[in-house]
Formats: sequence, C-alpha cells, structure tokens
Amino acid sequence: MSLILVISGPAAVGKTTLCDRLISDFGGSVCRLITATTRMPRTSEKNGVDYYFLKEAEFSEKLHQNCFLEYEEIHGNKYGILKDTLLSNNYEEKDILLNIDVNGTASLKQFCDANPSLKDRVKTIFIKPKSIDELRKRIRERGSESDQQIEIRLANAKKEILREEDFDFVLVSSDRESDYSEVKKIYLNLKNTFKH
Repeated sequence: MSLILVISGPAAVGKTTLCDRLISDFGGSVCRLITATTRMPRTSEKNGVDYYFLKEAEFSEKLHQNCFLEYEEIHGNKYGILKDTLLSNNYEEKDILLNIDVNGTASLKQFCDANPSLKDRVKTIFIKPKSIDELRKRIRERGSESDQQIEIRLANAKKEILREEDFDFVLVSSDRESDYSEVKKIYLNLKNTFKH
C-alpha cells in the first residue's frame, strides 16, 4: 500500500520547493499528483507537469460532470483534484505527493476515508510560517502579487494557521535546508510504515 503525502500551508511558505526536492531525491518512489487550476502558468510551469491548466469553461464543465474529488477557489482562481487522476493505476507503485491548501486537504481526507482502497493512506504536513511578517517578506520576494493580493494572501494565511491541528505534522518554517531536512525525515519515517 502506498502513502499519500500532503504538504500544505499558506502561500509562499515553500511548499512547491519542498515537493520539488522530495521528487528530485526520491523520484523512483514518489511522484506528484497533478492538480487542475484555472490560474495562468508561471514562467517555469508546464501544463501536465506542474498543473493541468484549464480555462474557466473547461473547469466548470468538469465540475458539472462531478469529476473533482475536491476543489477550491483561492485568490480568484480555481484549483482541484480530478478523481480519475487519484484513482488511476499510474500511481500504484509510487507514493503520491500533493501540494494543496487546507480546505483541499480536509476534502481529500474525507474522500479517501470513504474509499476502501484509499482509506488510512493520507498523511499530512502543515508548513507554518515563523510569523506573518516573515510570510509577507517571502510573498514580496516572489514579486508576482500586488499589495492588495499580498494582503488577501496574508488574511487567508491567518485563517489557515488556525487549522494546523487538523494535520498529522506541523513544521514551523525556518529556512529551506532545515525545512527540507524535517520533511525528508517525516517522509522516510512514514515510508517505512507503508509498503508497496
């Protein structure tokens, strides 16, 4: 049975970097579950690799057809996990890694608990910023959000932090190396309890 590992937390806390490093180090045994979004790709992102980038109409049609396990609207863009993606045989031999928000994590756990083949496979890590000021600095350094968007993200971050108790592990973010070292340690310990 493979592990479904979720890395969650506020915007700009380093989730994508952590996921990328896990895949780089353990690509033979772990793979990213690709989620769908209506947001525009960032410069380095590729369709079908980082996300399935869908037009609003495509996303709405899939929603109408009940294709999503969960979906959320975040900062004006929709994000969701397609049921077929999670249930496909492409992931049988590998652990599955997801980078999703707090609400998406709750929906994923609920779906997996109701599905006998997925029950008890989900483990969750919440990456918590040291402070809201530190998070503000990280978002500004990305340079992709306006001041208004930054304030919206910070308000959302405060709400997300209130739900940290819903997670199996909470990691207070320090720096990239320390954060990755902790996530790697958690993954290796969990991996030993989930045999393929």
